[in-house]
Amino acid sequence: MGARANHDDDGLMADINITPFVDIILVVLIIFMVTATTIVKTSIKVNLPEAASGEATEATSLGITLQADGALMLDGNPIDQAGLEAAIDAAKASSSEVVCLIAADKDVPHGRVVWILDVVKSRGVAKFAINIDKADAVPPDPYPAGSP
Repeated sequence: MGARANHDDDGLMADINITPFVDIILVVLIIFMVTATTIVKTSIKVNLPEAASGEATEATSLGITLQADGALMLDGNPIDQAGLEAAIDAAKASSSEVVCLIAADKDVPHGRVVWILDVVKSRGVAKFAINIDKADAVPPDPYPAGSP
C-alpha cells in the first residue's frame, strides 16, 4: 500500500512542498530589482554615438578636472591648455577611441566648462562624460518662498 493509505501521523510523506522555495526566490528577485538601480555609475553621458558595425577597441580615458580656483588638471596633475591639447593628441595617436571624463567644481563658471568641452571636441574626441555628485544634483525650487 502507498503512503497515503495510512492516515496515521507516523506515515511517510511522499510529496515535496516547493512553496517555501518559490517564496525565497521571489524575495531574492525583489531585492535584486531594488538594488540594481544603485549599482549604476552616476554620470551624465554626453554625445555617445552608436554604430551597427565596428570592431572592439581599447578605450583610453583622460580625467580632466576644473578646480574652483581656475586650475586645470589632467589625471590629477596640473596642466595648461597647450599641454592638454598635446595629451589629447597623443592619446588619439595611441588609441582610436579616447574618452574624456570631465569634472568641474560647482563654483566654476559655466563658460569655463563650455570652454573645456570645446577644447575636447575640437581635438576630435567624440565621447566624453561629465562627472557629477548625485547628492548635489537636486534642481532648484522653481517657486522660491515669497513668490506669488
